[in-house]
Amino acid sequence: MEPTSPVRWKRTLYIAVLAQLTSAVGFSVIFPFLPLYVQELGSRWGLGVEFLAGMVFSAQSLTMMVASPIWGALADRYGRKLMVERATFGGAVIIFLMAFPRSAEELVLLRAVQGLITGVVSANTALVAAVAPRERAGYALGMLQTALAAGVAIGPLVGGVLSDTFGYRVTFAVTAALLFIAGLLVWWGVEDRPVDPGARRRVGSFIQEWRHVLYEPGVLRVFGIRFASRFARAILAPILPLFVDALTASRTGVATLTGVVTATRAFSATLSTSRLGQLGDRIGHRRTLRMAILVLGVAFLLHGAATSVWHLILLQALVGVGLGGLNPSVSALLAHYVQEGEEGAVYGLENSVLAAARAVAPMVGASLAAWGGLRWPFVLSGLIYLVVAFTLLPTLPDERQPLSLT
Repeated sequence: MEPTSPVRWKRTLYIAVLAQLTSAVGFSVIFPFLPLYVQELGSRWGLGVEFLAGMVFSAQSLTMMVASPIWGALADRYGRKLMVERATFGGAVIIFLMAFPRSAEELVLLRAVQGLITGVVSANTALVAAVAPRERAGYALGMLQTALAAGVAIGPLVGGVLSDTFGYRVTFAVTAALLFIAGLLVWWGVEDRPVDPGARRRVGSFIQEWRHVLYEPGVLRVFGIRFASRFARAILAPILPLFVDALTASRTGVATLTGVVTATRAFSATLSTSRLGQLGDRIGHRRTLRMAILVLGVAFLLHGAATSVWHLILLQALVGVGLGGLNPSVSALLAHYVQEGEEGAVYGLENSVLAAARAVAPMVGASLAAWGGLRWPFVLSGLIYLVVAFTLLPTLPDERQPLSLT
């Protein structure tokens, strides 16, 4: 297989970054108010708000957990650009439909369908990891994570203002339009690395390819870190808007305040991700990952003692720095641990791991909050990060340059 030239891989990277930014803004526009949207829609079956707020996150993650490895393996066989287009155009259609549910249960069903179709982040990550030189993996994947963080910083602010001003349903149409634009950008500007027809025969079946990836030294440990990290944050997904509501004396503009809190974390991650990704290229991604996880553990423990929204905003800024080190480090380590041509499979499996954490965690967070109060999920989150720092991290193998399948 011919290597991708510097001009071509950088052009693909920049367009993928722009598409990532656009789609991230779109998805995060709806994120801050989903539990509040559940509250507004109400339950047709008389189910509790806390339970449905957890299910609206878990349903999408459960279906994505199943679908993502399949999409990833197909990407290695038929092209990674095609998978990005599937995720963006398909997501635009299903999210537009979310403006019209008649109950929270219908919204949960649509979220489940979304999980089967979307997966923009993993598809973009596989695309960039396939075309970028391995020695620039931290830089390239850091750029992609920066775009994701920037989109998540902008989206909640837009979504909070839109939902408070025009109602929740308008924001879904905005999200659909942004995802459609992201798909057009990829369709028009991205040049994927050609898929070697011989590679399809060598990798064998989906199960054989997944098994080979999982047997690579370090991959399972990174997946364990990924699961624990996402679980620790996902338990807070249905809790954070309710916690902001509890700390807000006026009880007005809660969606906007939640957007500010979420955007602060994302903006902090935007500023730190690219630099920390490049730092990992120089000093090793394991070292930056260790520092990031320790920062996250301390930050989330301090969330449990917050007494105002301003405390949350400051602590979320610290969380953003931690995520700015964690995300590119994990993605770059996976790129180093697997062979060329397996990017779709490894990032598809990674997305399945993340989806599994997102599927379980919101229900755990909602149950813990219902039992002990809204502060306990933050304490659990911080403890999980500290446990990971002293158990899984020391077992990671040395980074290496992956071998080519060709």
